[in-house]
Amino acid sequence: MHDYTHSTAPNRRYADLITQRLVKAAIAQATSPYTDAELTAIAAHCTEREDAARKVERKMRKVGAAVLLQNRIGEHFDAIVTGVTPKGTFARLLKPPVDGRIMRGDHGLRVGEKVRVKLLATEPERGFIDFARVRES
Repeated sequence: MHDYTHSTAPNRRYADLITQRLVKAAIAQATSPYTDAELTAIAAHCTEREDAARKVERKMRKVGAAVLLQNRIGEHFDAIVTGVTPKGTFARLLKPPVDGRIMRGDHGLRVGEKVRVKLLATEPERGFIDFARVRES
């Protein structure tokens, strides 16, 4: 489809308003209400706000996960390693599906590897969840 637009959630209303003004001008065969420079600035602003909203959503998921697990310190879980970086090794529990950092026993783990972990600590205010690798005997 060549000429398509659609309006979505309330968090996109500003972008929708701009699009509607452009469509209205095009239908009326009028001059665009915005210059190319203005549209570039508007697009950059919308992208920056969307990125900021996504960051808050990600943080709130982490906070929620830490709250969910705060009474389960010491329990063991099955997990999959999701990241190995200079900042640490990260894993996602299979049930419940939450992410955290493996603080102990992470040496030699690879992304995609299944691992058994013990919940060491949660810090809901910061959205932190800490695990230790459990070596099955």
